[in-house]
Amino acid sequence: MGSHRRFAPSGFDRGAVCVLSTTAAALGALSAAVPTQAAPYDDTRAEVDRLYEEAEKATEAFNKAGERAGTLRRQVGDAQDRIARQQAHINDLRAQLGALAGAQYRSGGLDPSLALLFSEDPDDYLDTAAVLDRITLHQAGELKDLQDALRELGQERAEATRKLGELEKSRKAVARHKRTVEQKLAQARRLLNSLPSAERAAYDRASRSGRVPGLVDAVPASGRAAAAVAAARSALGRPYVWGANGPSGFDCSGLTQWSYAQAGVSLPRTSQAQAHAGRRVPLSQARPGDLVTYRSDAGHVGMYVGNGQVIHAPYPGAPVRYDPVGMMPVSAVTRP
Repeated sequence: MGSHRRFAPSGFDRGAVCVLSTTAAALGALSAAVPTQAAPYDDTRAEVDRLYEEAEKATEAFNKAGERAGTLRRQVGDAQDRIARQQAHINDLRAQLGALAGAQYRSGGLDPSLALLFSEDPDDYLDTAAVLDRITLHQAGELKDLQDALRELGQERAEATRKLGELEKSRKAVARHKRTVEQKLAQARRLLNSLPSAERAAYDRASRSGRVPGLVDAVPASGRAAAAVAAARSALGRPYVWGANGPSGFDCSGLTQWSYAQAGVSLPRTSQAQAHAGRRVPLSQARPGDLVTYRSDAGHVGMYVGNGQVIHAPYPGAPVRYDPVGMMPVSAVTRP
């Protein structure tokens, strides 16, 4: 998010001062070439870059934890539904077995040989007894199977609940880290705002450099890609918001996820996962709608829209906007 804004060191060799100080003219020329405030300004920009990058990593970690927690919540809900259905089935079987037991009790519980002796229709008695035995054995076996399944589902629910608890703790930890980073960002923003307006403008210009030669305007790879590009364009100017995936605000992966959702395509929540959500293509073959992930950790993502530009949610304080595709080191181009 911020690494593309680093300025190169001034290259000023302090040893040269001793050599050139013998002539006032040379010293004056050197002073004019290297302003005395350059180093502090560079330090401020480097600190802001570092904090922006750290903040984006924290946000993506927060998003990943939230996505995993949501998946587990659905799994727990599904398990509870299955348990409820099977419990109802078990209750029905118990009622049926109870009715059979009652019928046997009402028959007087006679010894089978005596029951046969007193039966008016011995053949009918034998048929009924055989059917009753088969039903009882069948239902008892079915009840045991369902009880076993219920026990397994109970274990599954307990395990899922345990995992959910761990992930909730993880989300809270990431949220705490996020708040810490926000505090640092606020401090960095104050430092950046303390710079002269020309330095602040130079910082923003540096963040929007990096055009890649050879890229030409192209048509989207599919109708879905075209719809996603249209959605991303409709979000231009909306604010960067931590952990948000629209429609009023976005973080970087939230913008691309939301844009493709408008086209009926489901993307993962994080930039790292989005980097693998399709077919990889070379940057030289990028087409509108392709996802461009940045840095070696794929910690930032934007959508290529043609003519060497991406639309992305840059960082806090900067709205969704166009920037050159080469604004940061590109790690992958993915075609969903």
